[in-house]
Amino acid sequence: MTQQHRPLYRALLISACSVALFIAACKKPIAPPPPPPPPAPVAVKPAASISADRTSIQKGESVRLTWTTTDAQNVSIAPEVGAVTAQGSTTVTPADSTTYTITATGAGGSADASVRISVTPPPPPPVVEAPKPSMDELFLKEVRDAYFDYDKADIRADAREALGKTADFFRNYPQLRVTIEGHCDERGSTEYNLALGDRRASAVKQYLVGLGIPADRLTTVSYGKEKPFCMTSDETCWQQNRRGHFIQTK
Repeated sequence: MTQQHRPLYRALLISACSVALFIAACKKPIAPPPPPPPPAPVAVKPAASISADRTSIQKGESVRLTWTTTDAQNVSIAPEVGAVTAQGSTTVTPADSTTYTITATGAGGSADASVRISVTPPPPPPVVEAPKPSMDELFLKEVRDAYFDYDKADIRADAREALGKTADFFRNYPQLRVTIEGHCDERGSTEYNLALGDRRASAVKQYLVGLGIPADRLTTVSYGKEKPFCMTSDETCWQQNRRGHFIQTK
């Protein structure tokens, strides 16, 4: 190669190298773009359940609530209980029938569950019946004596009313038998008062028979002035002693 062609040759060689480098650069592979980040995990919806050891109680009794939840940040029970842990139990004493609802809230939403407690009033206290009065007590309360005027054996108005109530009592207790005692005050002889007492007892008996009381249930006896009810010698006391008095026949 001549000296004068060397610069041209060098220029061509440089040009060829430049072209080769350009072509080589164009064939270099391009790096792919980075993959997209994985999607965020989907939040799970909470779950909740609640139960009671009894669902029916009497007023004043208690019941135990038990619950469990998952995937919740906030848990509460209404009414009255308020915020609670994710799992647990508590005792409540509802005054009336109540529905307890648990609410669990988290990133995935909320969930509810309920349990109803029925409250019934307590049974009434047992009725304690008063003891029934004895026949002696009834007899003293219901049977009325008949009182008489001085030296008389006639059944006066107040005696008719008293004997009417006595007859009602005798009708209610047909097994009852009585003795009618004739009594007098202290004035007069013993013999006279025995006879007067007998007339008084008989008058009471006949009046009761007239009201429908069988005669065989009524016996009479006279004590005259021998068994006074009152010992004072005045009209108030004597009036108490002039009577037809009833005694149960055992």
